[in-house]
Amino acid sequence: MDTDSLIEIAVLPGLDEIPAEEWDACACPEAADGGRPVDPFTTHRFLKALEDSRSVGRGTGWEPRHLAARQNGELIAVAPLYAKSNSQGEYIFDFSWAHAYENAGGQYYPKLQIAVPFTPATGRRFLTRPGHEAAGMSALVQGAVKLAADNGLSSLHVTFCTEAEAIAGDEIGLMRRTTQQYHWENRDYPDFDAFLADLSSRKRKTIRKERQRANAFGGEIRLLTGDEIEPQHWDSFWRFYQDTGARKWGSPYLTRAFFEIAHEVLRDDILLVMCEREGRDVAGALNMIGRDVLFGRYWGCIEHHDFLHFETCYYRAIDYAIENGLARVEAGAQGEHKLARGYLPSECHSLHWIGDRGFARAVEQFLTQERRAVEEDIEVLTAYGPFRKEQREEQD
Repeated sequence: MDTDSLIEIAVLPGLDEIPAEEWDACACPEAADGGRPVDPFTTHRFLKALEDSRSVGRGTGWEPRHLAARQNGELIAVAPLYAKSNSQGEYIFDFSWAHAYENAGGQYYPKLQIAVPFTPATGRRFLTRPGHEAAGMSALVQGAVKLAADNGLSSLHVTFCTEAEAIAGDEIGLMRRTTQQYHWENRDYPDFDAFLADLSSRKRKTIRKERQRANAFGGEIRLLTGDEIEPQHWDSFWRFYQDTGARKWGSPYLTRAFFEIAHEVLRDDILLVMCEREGRDVAGALNMIGRDVLFGRYWGCIEHHDFLHFETCYYRAIDYAIENGLARVEAGAQGEHKLARGYLPSECHSLHWIGDRGFARAVEQFLTQERRAVEEDIEVLTAYGPFRKEQREEQD
């Protein structure tokens, strides 16, 4: 491999510009044999579903500007890059930065974002072919920064990247940010009761009562994936998603067409947990299945039943992870209520470049202080978690 030859960067206005097999050779080379990708969200099929459904694109605040790096004509790296006209749907938020920047007379938007839209799930953001990791990431960073600078854009952001990428980005001059989420870790549990045995007596009793109350809602809970998912399930889930989206975001991020496309090209990557009562679906949760991780994404309901949210989103996810030998459940953004249910705080990472050096120095000082605060919060929250003292000591 000639590491000294020129790497050329192209900006792609959409995934139609690149064959799926080329993109996925960088995004998920581990799935070339037909197995599951580590990260289902960076696959060509997922990102293209967002585009084809017009969940992203003109008028959405997310306009594709994907990067493709080629060396000697061979594609060695890609990155899902978007021009952002707002900060909606990001989950590692910079609203305060935008407010301060514009108060100082600057124009914060548009900005550039390397991310998976609407998806607070950690994964590689600099997608490189095996053997091209360092050169590929360096080329993508340089290409993205140049694109921002040449177009007079305020900033570049890389959200929910891996810790390794965050360290490497910090070393080449990007600003590193640390935030947190709540994840459940599988300690080779043979069943749910074995997980409960690791918890304090009070927490075990609480969870058992919650599960008992939830499962007494008067219906049946089914876990569906692949061909078990039928078109009518998406009719139900769209109603759930609209209700949640209207309450949380003002309007849903995903279009109805996304779920139709998901049925055709993504249902093998999806786990639906559907709650049926008296012949109709009344609540449900959508998860994405990675090679080692179950990613909880969306929940909604048209009827309220005590603890059904916890059962559907958290406990059934744990059941599935244990049964299928998955290492972790990532239950999405926010929610200290997850702590009592066995989901412990975990660091999330992002990288940032800001063109104005004075503003960048102010942000860098803030990030240093924020990182210390997050580290302290994680330590305190873990100590007050639901696990027995000896289990907490093992985790430390």
